[in-house]
Amino acid sequence: MTFREARAADFQEFVLTIKDRIRNFAGCQHLEILQDIHNRNIFFSYSRWESEDALDNYRSSDFFQGTWTKTKAWFSAKAEAWTVRNR
Repeated sequence: MTFREARAADFQEFVLTIKDRIRNFAGCQHLEILQDIHNRNIFFSYSRWESEDALDNYRSSDFFQGTWTKTKAWFSAKAEAWTVRNR
């Protein structure tokens, strides 16, 4: 996620208030919020879910919709997301 520079600190503060709720969401096995060391306004969320259905349930939840609406307004570029498999 690439944020407008003026909003990167807002995201950092906001994520502190929601990350435990994401971690405790049904099916979430792991969550990390990572920040690029060279571009301080770029963040990544790295999460593991017990299944793709669990991730889809999270993405369709009122909680996700509310947090996504709030943070999306702070972006300076379209967010990218990947679902990957460990090999």
